[in-house]
Amino acid sequence: MKRTAFSLVCSVILFGINIFPVTAEGISLNGTWTLDFWEQKRTPVVSPEQMQGIEYETIQASVPGNVELDLLSAGLVADPEIGSNVYLLRPFEGYQWRYSRSFVSPEYSRDDEVFLCFGGIDCYAEIYLNGSHIGSSANMLIEHEYDVTDALLPPGGENRLEVYIRSSVMEGRKNIPPVISFNFAQVESVYSRRAPHTYGWDIMPRLVSAGLWRDVTLDVRTPVHIVDAHWYTVAADAERKTASLYLDYTVTLPVKYQDGMMTAEFTVSRDGVDKVRSTQTITSHSARVIFNLEDVDLWWPRGYGDPALYDARVRILDVNGNEVDSDSRKIGLRTVSLDMTGTNSEEAPGRFCFIVNGEKVYVHGSNWTPMDAFHSRDAAHLEKAFAIARDLNCNMLRCWGGNVYEDHAFFDLCDANGIMVWQDFAMGCTLYPQDPDFQKAIAQEVRSVAVKLRSHPSLVLWAGNNENDQTLTLGTLRPFRMDPNDDIVSRVTIPSVLYEVDPTRPYLPSSPYWSEELVSTSYSTDNIPEDHLWGPRGYYKDPFYTEAKCIFVSEIGYHGMPNRESLEKMFPPESVYPWSDVKSRTWNEDWLTKSVRIFKEWGYTPDRNNLMINQVRLLFGEVPTDLDDFIFASQSVQAEAMKFFIEKFRGHKFEPNTGMLWWNIRDGWPLISDAIVDWYNSPKMAYWFIRNAQTDVCALMNDAVDGSYPLVVVNDTRKAADGNVTVTDVNSGEVVFKGEYHVPANGKTVVASIPERDGQGIFKISYTGMDGSPQENHYLYGKAPYDLNEYRRLLKKTRMFNVK
Repeated sequence: MKRTAFSLVCSVILFGINIFPVTAEGISLNGTWTLDFWEQKRTPVVSPEQMQGIEYETIQASVPGNVELDLLSAGLVADPEIGSNVYLLRPFEGYQWRYSRSFVSPEYSRDDEVFLCFGGIDCYAEIYLNGSHIGSSANMLIEHEYDVTDALLPPGGENRLEVYIRSSVMEGRKNIPPVISFNFAQVESVYSRRAPHTYGWDIMPRLVSAGLWRDVTLDVRTPVHIVDAHWYTVAADAERKTASLYLDYTVTLPVKYQDGMMTAEFTVSRDGVDKVRSTQTITSHSARVIFNLEDVDLWWPRGYGDPALYDARVRILDVNGNEVDSDSRKIGLRTVSLDMTGTNSEEAPGRFCFIVNGEKVYVHGSNWTPMDAFHSRDAAHLEKAFAIARDLNCNMLRCWGGNVYEDHAFFDLCDANGIMVWQDFAMGCTLYPQDPDFQKAIAQEVRSVAVKLRSHPSLVLWAGNNENDQTLTLGTLRPFRMDPNDDIVSRVTIPSVLYEVDPTRPYLPSSPYWSEELVSTSYSTDNIPEDHLWGPRGYYKDPFYTEAKCIFVSEIGYHGMPNRESLEKMFPPESVYPWSDVKSRTWNEDWLTKSVRIFKEWGYTPDRNNLMINQVRLLFGEVPTDLDDFIFASQSVQAEAMKFFIEKFRGHKFEPNTGMLWWNIRDGWPLISDAIVDWYNSPKMAYWFIRNAQTDVCALMNDAVDGSYPLVVVNDTRKAADGNVTVTDVNSGEVVFKGEYHVPANGKTVVASIPERDGQGIFKISYTGMDGSPQENHYLYGKAPYDLNEYRRLLKKTRMFNVK
């Protein structure tokens, strides 16, 4: 979150009739560019000289942007969000793209440095300024900056900037994939450092895009400027309200400015009150300052306390006291650890529990998946998507490894709202190359991402990848009996970099993690402390779910239909009704595309549509042919399943369960999926069920044990909770329990055991929350199948949900 002073940069810089905005992050080069494109030949174009004889088309491009969106704006392709139009983009996977624009050089002194900064280049690119090659990129996922001081024209001169992007697909196909890479993902992806989902996933379409997908800026830097300022807490005492805060800062320090010519000033304050104000003579380009703070407020996860943030600032002053450069950011004072064992069994119970400021934290949250298949639009979705997580009272979000890395704006929201972040590195569902070149690329990526994000208090865990261990042990590679602990990337490369740049956070090699102990002993998912519970996706109370042995679930989900209004937006009118043949339940082509079918009429498809049919049949005994009834049935199944999963684990808080991260917040494309909010930000029924099940203090019922239903109140705060609770049988109106509850801080209490009932029905649970406000929940009792119309009637009678 670098902040650079621009004392020598003019406040507005004219380019034709346009004005370049000068921001704290630099001079923006966003806006309208020229985009040339052509089919890539056997030898790609990587320089202006090679453009001779190339026939190309030209359109306008938006930066930040993706080339497909520019093609859409130019009327060259149909809207890929509708029906099966996404397949029309597939030929463009083999194209090259040239972004170009002119800009006027800003004012800068002879001693200044000027850097061209790209927030994101997708992906394989060569960058030229005024005909000079200034750099290359081969990683979509990290920021790139290039020193252009020598290539830039003098102030006032008009520069030409060109970015040549070649096909990621063709680059990936240059390699013979390792044997270990043949599994879920398209093997052409394994050498490319791109978001894994872009090659096609069960939650996203195949869209191997290209573009300048984040901001492009020009940054003028004075001879002495701040390179990095890393604030981190090494000790915190909640009871005494003390903390030990470290600052490691690095500056450029030309020889003529050394020996006490510069001073560093440090301030840490909150609400205008300073906790730190000190100075230090700069004698080295890098230094550490330690602050032992008293009477401070610590940063806490949501529910466990205030996510207190402090304003931290570093200023560089010259001999006259003038500011040369500064860095300002929000920081939180907190410690975090992960109490984890490598195995879990009845004989030797395992552990997987996050501890913040010495307090065990029960995790209730979700997986954060791609906001958009076109990542240049991610920022436009952020506020609405984050509002979902906040409204559902999530205290953790797992940034899934098939995605890009979120920018500071996401982490700023998590910091301010007390939402912890579990961050996967961007690898998933396969084993990646082990050669030195790939290790070097990953090391560069990890360093870039970790240094960028490490000062955010919300970031509580780095994880090496998503399901790579599991791929070796459960996928098509299982017969090889390969040990995932031999994976150099997750066991050596990543932790080596983190050991160097961010040693205060825990690291998990993979999710789920197959430890050396697990592989050498049981080699069974029954003994994994943390797991992803997908399985057969049959009835949500199958033994696969009810008898799961894991302590912590970091992925679990259930399919649910979008609302009809959303279906009418994502399908052509003739395709809204799903079945081309009702009797055989044959899905029409567009519904297969949205299921998600990666390639048109062939190739991998997860067949999620038929999963929905099976899940509806298991709960309700039949599958409606009326579309509105099918939507209601499908959403009901998803809602009851998600609620059941969450409450099953919360009802056993710390005995032994420690948390659940369900799948997932929101769709990143118009799809039929597991998300609880669709692409159009329209909530499914599960949204409201989860909202009731994730309150800080929650009254819930678990399935019957020994002839009675446990009525449990859980308390995910650091204060004891007292209140009243009433359980009513919705159909008869009979009050089956009425009483008071007391729950200790961060604990749970079994308030009552309610005798098991014959037949089927819904219990309505009414109770007072932590602040005395009225809260509601429900429990569906009896054994499936249920009558769909009766279920609808009872749910409507609870008056808890807007049921039609």
